[in-house]
Amino acid sequence: MTETRVLDTGSVPERFARGWHCLGLERDFADGKPHAVQAFGGKLVVWRDSAGELHVLDGYCRHMGGDLTQGTVKGDEVACPFHDWRWGGDGKCKAIPYAKRVPLRARTQRYESVVRNGQLMIWHDPEGSPADMDALPPVLEGVGTDRYTDWTWDVIEVDNAHCREIIDNVVDMAHFFYIHFAFPTNFRNVFEGDKATQFMESTGRPDMKAEGYGDEDLVLKSEATYFGPSYMINWLDTDYKGFLTKVILINCHVPTGPNSFNLQFGLCVEKPEGVDDATADYIGEKYVESFSVGFMQDVAIWQNKAPVQNPLLCEEDGPVYQLRRWYEQFYVDKADIETEMVERFEFEVDTTKANENWRAEVAENLARKEAEDRAAADDTSVETADA
Repeated sequence: MTETRVLDTGSVPERFARGWHCLGLERDFADGKPHAVQAFGGKLVVWRDSAGELHVLDGYCRHMGGDLTQGTVKGDEVACPFHDWRWGGDGKCKAIPYAKRVPLRARTQRYESVVRNGQLMIWHDPEGSPADMDALPPVLEGVGTDRYTDWTWDVIEVDNAHCREIIDNVVDMAHFFYIHFAFPTNFRNVFEGDKATQFMESTGRPDMKAEGYGDEDLVLKSEATYFGPSYMINWLDTDYKGFLTKVILINCHVPTGPNSFNLQFGLCVEKPEGVDDATADYIGEKYVESFSVGFMQDVAIWQNKAPVQNPLLCEEDGPVYQLRRWYEQFYVDKADIETEMVERFEFEVDTTKANENWRAEVAENLARKEAEDRAAADDTSVETADA
């Protein structure tokens, strides 16, 4: 009997990743109201105090379980709608209007937070360690000034996949051709410490130009780095017939449950020299539309695929197992992080054979489309003559 490979679907991790997670843009939490964020299998409440500082607590009151996100901000505290217990940003109950005193143990779960590049970041660790400030993503020079357009931001709910699915994309050269309709001409990965980077150069596919994906005149250079388990900065340089555009794309996610997450993405565009603000904003809007389509293409795959613990790989699939080993460091106690999870690893995919076959496929697609268009034109001519 011929032996077949068994698909190991495994099981999802019992814990959520240690590290910094982005909850969204600072400006979206700055209206003086409590905001709900689904995260880590529960709900968080986010609000801004009178000094303009953002705070993040567990979303449920430790008194009788009232939903703090349905309460109000009173002074610097968030007040529970059930009995008006007032909770401060340090996690302590500050006042109970109908009580003589506040119980000494009136504390709730607080998340350390930092605003970085106009985005709210919070630290999550199942072990309860202090936030690692050295693990924060870098400050992006010029972002938040007139040099760049304002951040856009969007959220996509993914309700049937573990967030490792999006991490796998870091090494997945081939999916750029089949899912995102591009020719990856150079593709390389570097993992080291808590960072994982993808370097890629690509062009558009001429057979997909009519669908709005661009052709080989569109040249892309991309450097995308995960800073920790969930936050990626993607520096993109595009050249279309000599028109150069620099884009910073944020691709991040927050786990909402053991097998679900909210995918968030935003971008800003460096304003090209000589281009007015309205045109720069228009360029940014077009990139938003493009990446929105791209992310939805990925989501459609994730929602319907099986999780695979033992993927069957060819050489051009890249270092999938090494990337997953890197990712594992965020799901174990810090004392259990092994050297091979964090030591430097580099790998470059040879794209020669892939592009040889892909270009032949694209040429066939173009020839078939030309024949179909010619046949359609001939049919139209016949119908016109008969009329």
